[in-house]
Amino acid sequence: MKTLQQQLGTYALYHRSKRNVLTHFFGIPLIVYAVLCLFARIEIPIAGIVLNAAQLIVFASVVYYLMLSISLGLIMALLLVLLSLAAVSIAQLSFRDWLVISIGLFVIGWLLQFIGHYFEGKKPAFVDDIVGLIIGPLFVLAEALFLIGFYSELEKQISAIAGPSKP
Repeated sequence: MKTLQQQLGTYALYHRSKRNVLTHFFGIPLIVYAVLCLFARIEIPIAGIVLNAAQLIVFASVVYYLMLSISLGLIMALLLVLLSLAAVSIAQLSFRDWLVISIGLFVIGWLLQFIGHYFEGKKPAFVDDIVGLIIGPLFVLAEALFLIGFYSELEKQISAIAGPSKP
């Protein structure tokens, strides 16, 4: 398994334009929330407890993030749990409203992603490595933390792999 630095550094190779990163600050959370909204409607009984598929996705994602970094994994756990709780309210809407909202958010999120990659002049990272789909949310979290002055050593390690950011 690649290290946190390797995963984020590889992802960062496709995300050096500040405009691209900015679109990802909005696009990736919208996509994640939309996916959780879609899967929150699927109920799965396990050992007498009814879970929804979004909770299972969050659990699996958090396990992976924790394997990469305990501190970032815990932050991602908090954010994903909050998003999955918010997704339940969308999942409880009528079938039509649930689907329109979920798919609408998903499409808007991806449009933002592709606009960002137009600015970048590069294809999305997941095209070359499907793991980019799960690293994207962690990358956005890391970039947000870098902006407010946290994880500066990690930021330097990523820049050593991917090079400096561009305007």
